[in-house]
Amino acid sequence: MRVYLAGPDVFLPNPQQRGEALKAICARHGLTGVFPLDDLGEPEPAEWASRPLPHRIALRNEAHILGSAALIANLTPFRGPSADVGTVFELGFMRALGRPVFGWSNGGADFTARTLDFLGSATPDGEGWRDAEGMALERFGCLDNLMIDGAVVASGGLLEVADVQGTERWADLAAFERCVARAAMVLRAA
Repeated sequence: MRVYLAGPDVFLPNPQQRGEALKAICARHGLTGVFPLDDLGEPEPAEWASRPLPHRIALRNEAHILGSAALIANLTPFRGPSADVGTVFELGFMRALGRPVFGWSNGGADFTARTLDFLGSATPDGEGWRDAEGMALERFGCLDNLMIDGAVVASGGLLEVADVQGTERWADLAAFERCVARAAMVLRAA
């Protein structure tokens, strides 16, 4: 069973090595991991040739998603309090296809705590917090924005979270392995 491995892992110093490590974990659990940098397995459609590189990359990733039965997303906060925006798009794309999505994160604090930490200051308003522009902060205790958590749960997927500090959050794959093991059980039972 093919699962698309969404996440900011493509930005790591050795993304191909990371992709192979993720795919090896998937294989141990009977899944075929598909990393965003993988070839499509067939030539790109001719109409893609005239498009700029970023658009071809997006189309390739969408093709990988369309060819996968499920998606496992690395939701570790990336360059801010939330998950990588491209990863979130891919998660939503798979959810819209009606297929299961699973998530893992090495950021143990909930979204509200991470947002407060990121902002540095916020004003309590009796019901929660407001930022410097007067905008309310989400306060639901979710891993990330409620739409992300909600999409995972509604799809039949699950979230696996670890609290890994510093740069180790980009190396530690224990939460990923737990997520893959649980995803494999859910997918086999379906």
